[in-house]
Amino acid sequence: MTDDALPSWNEGATKQAILDFVARATTPGADFVKVADRIAAFDNDGTLWSEQPLPPQFDFVFRRWGEEVKSDPSLAAIQPYKALVEHDMSFFAGVAAQDPATIETLLKAFSRSWTGSTPEQFDAEVRVWLETVKQPKFGVPYIELIYKPMLELIEYLKANEFRVFVCSGGGRDFMRTFAEEAWGIYKENVIGTAADYRYIDGQIIRAEEGLGGLDIGPGKPEHVFAQTGRLPVFAGGNADVDIELLESATFAIIVEHNDDAREFAYTSGAEKSFARAAELGWTVVSVKDDWNTVFGHIERV
Repeated sequence: MTDDALPSWNEGATKQAILDFVARATTPGADFVKVADRIAAFDNDGTLWSEQPLPPQFDFVFRRWGEEVKSDPSLAAIQPYKALVEHDMSFFAGVAAQDPATIETLLKAFSRSWTGSTPEQFDAEVRVWLETVKQPKFGVPYIELIYKPMLELIEYLKANEFRVFVCSGGGRDFMRTFAEEAWGIYKENVIGTAADYRYIDGQIIRAEEGLGGLDIGPGKPEHVFAQTGRLPVFAGGNADVDIELLESATFAIIVEHNDDAREFAYTSGAEKSFARAAELGWTVVSVKDDWNTVFGHIERV
């Protein structure tokens, strides 16, 4: 890294607001935050990597379910397989918005697909997808579409003794597969919608049941607290399902997707969150105006 801890961020009010908050939080005074309380939590889809045209995990699972329908055509009569076969865009809109009822349907299918598997088996399947499947607009693997400015922000916070967590409605185990190499975040700092596990005959095996409910809406601060015993002082998100996480933090940023040339421009699923941002004074991060680089990796010290 250069002397500028956030080189992919343009100079301006947004970058300065982040720097000022971290300076206040780490300098003795009225806004000082003890090291033990320096918790930062970020959503993943649309906050740390691109989520269009659908969150990447859905590309992964839809491919698996497509193969399952080929093996068992009777699945085509039930959701979510039915929507896949019929190209039901209304169902997919619920997926993109992370609608709880739609997600519940998906979780049942997840159980059907991966119950009884080991973490190693699931990781291997995810890695094949990461290495072979390309995002349709950019023609590169999804793992190449992580936001470089956000990686710099994670490293900056870590350098200032923040513990950084990812808190996403997406699958915890899916994100854990690449968390350490992609984000520089340990697996245990990844919070997401999760399966339960059992230790059977010397192996950890994925159980049918979910663990702790959906990690969306109020589930986000609830899960952060359950894992850390604290609420975040710094939080980042981009959508309505992140409102409660952002509300729970002392300082919040919300990513505005308004650059169709370098990424995507959209507001669907984020209308309420930006209204709340205006009410509470969250810092809005404009992809178009605040980032001089969108995608890329960084060198870690």
